[in-house]
Amino acid sequence: MSKSDGARLRTTAAIIDSAATVLAERGEAASMDEIAATAGIGRATLYRYFTNREELLRAMAAASVQELAARIEESKLDSVPIEEGFGRLARALLATGKKFVALSEDSVMYSATYPDFDARVTEPMRALFRRGIAEGSLRSDLPFDVQIDLFSGLIKAALGATASGRRGVEETAAAVTSVFLHGARAA
Repeated sequence: MSKSDGARLRTTAAIIDSAATVLAERGEAASMDEIAATAGIGRATLYRYFTNREELLRAMAAASVQELAARIEESKLDSVPIEEGFGRLARALLATGKKFVALSEDSVMYSATYPDFDARVTEPMRALFRRGIAEGSLRSDLPFDVQIDLFSGLIKAALGATASGRRGVEETAAAVTSVFLHGARAA
C-alpha cells in the first residue's frame, strides 16, 4: 500500500468516526459541516471522500457491520457457557458503540451494504438464543423472537450510555447481561 493509499484510508476512517460521534450526539440535525469540522478537515475535503450524506451513511454502515461481525467472530459465542456468551455478545454490540448507535434506527436499510450481515452478525446471535433455550438457560415459554427483541431493546438503551461516555462498555455489558438473564429484582 502506498503512502497516499494509507493516508486516504486514515482520513476515511477519521471521517466515519467523526460522523458517528456527531450523529450519535445530534441525530438527523447533524450537518456535513459539523462532521467535517469534527474530523478536522474542510467541507470540500469531506465531499471529495463522500459525495453526499447518504454515501457517508452507507460507509458508516459498512464499517459498523464489519467491526461488529469481527467482534462477534472473536467472541466465539458457540464455545462458552450461555451467560458468558451473552456477556460477550453485549460487549461486542456495545463496543461497536457510536457507529452502531448512529445507524441503529436504520440498520435494516443499511445492513444491505454488507452482504454477509446475516451469516456473520444475525445468525451467531440467533444460535446463542437457540442454544440457551435448548439448554434451559433461557425461557422456553417466551417465543424466540420476543427474547431477541427484549435483549435488543436493552442493548439499544445501553448504547446511549456507552456512546455518550456516561458508562463504560464492561460495566454496561455486565448490567445488560444480568438484567436480561436474571431480571431487575434484587438478589
